[in-house]
Amino acid sequence: MAKLRYFDTREEIKPTEPRLFAKHSEFLRTGRISRRREDWLPEERRYLTHEEVAEKTARKLQTAGEKTHQNINGFHRAIQFPKMIFHRTLADSPHLGYCHVTASRTKFARYDEVAWAFYIANFYSDIGDNDNFFDNIAVQNSRMYFAVAIKPGESTPEKMVVDRSVRGNGLLFRTNDPQIAIRNILLLGARNEQLRQIIRQL
Repeated sequence: MAKLRYFDTREEIKPTEPRLFAKHSEFLRTGRISRRREDWLPEERRYLTHEEVAEKTARKLQTAGEKTHQNINGFHRAIQFPKMIFHRTLADSPHLGYCHVTASRTKFARYDEVAWAFYIANFYSDIGDNDNFFDNIAVQNSRMYFAVAIKPGESTPEKMVVDRSVRGNGLLFRTNDPQIAIRNILLLGARNEQLRQIIRQL
């Protein structure tokens, strides 16, 4: 795959006075030579490094993660989640990335206790295997909210990995609708059925 190049898309500063004449006809008409740089040198695109792009992406992901966490914890005092925000960008495409928002444990369907983590990504994709976590990335949909079951890794217990024994691929839910995502997270965090009934009616 060809390495992506990024350039700065900020608006160019437009000249305040209109220029009606071509450079050579202006000289013939007035005898003056324009000394303005933009009359002679075309504006060149400034290309961004992958590090600059990753930094911009990281800032946007951090903001989205913090706002989402605030919205989740603002629903009810009985449902509070720890703030565990960190982000990663994809190695070859630093304009794409994901943000870990929170993690918790809950009883889920027929499973006694499931540890899970909630993420936001600025793209939509399928959840792949451990070597290739994201499959079939589609950038048309600007955001994806998803939660996966997690467990300690076998070789490195301090590192969490997707628990694929839950639902076959570990995916608890995936959506591009923030309201549905927040409702699903609240359902996962609700401690009793009475609270779940209230959330389902939202």
